[in-house]
Amino acid sequence: MGRAVPGDPVGDLILVDTSAYFALVDKSDRHHSSAVAFIRSNIVLLATTDLTLVETLNLVRARLGHSHAVRLGRQLLNPALTTVLKVSDEDMAQGWRLFQRYLDKDFSFTDCTSFALMERLRITTAFAFDLHFHQYGRFTIVP
Repeated sequence: MGRAVPGDPVGDLILVDTSAYFALVDKSDRHHSSAVAFIRSNIVLLATTDLTLVETLNLVRARLGHSHAVRLGRQLLNPALTTVLKVSDEDMAQGWRLFQRYLDKDFSFTDCTSFALMERLRITTAFAFDLHFHQYGRFTIVP
């Protein structure tokens, strides 16, 4: 998939959210077929954050079981298959500010740190089905 260098502008990279990963692994998810179709046609480097990786594995284990989480974890934790960007201290601080600011939204703290990381690295596109990415309104959301 290629490697992104944390700290460098990576606008030609798409950040993958938990909602997209979950749609890919849960065949009963209403977004499954569009997630799979997007993956098959996408040519842009995909990456995720370390916090999204944790959130994703926890969600998959809770909803689909341990074996599904382990199978997905083998892919997400393989650097040849997945680029994982580290949420920085700066992203944490900005994420916390966003988390506190948006009283009318139920953004998760992970969402807010993803928003902060995307802004810092100038990533303009997210692969997400999470309404929160739409509500934040600063990125292009695919598919």
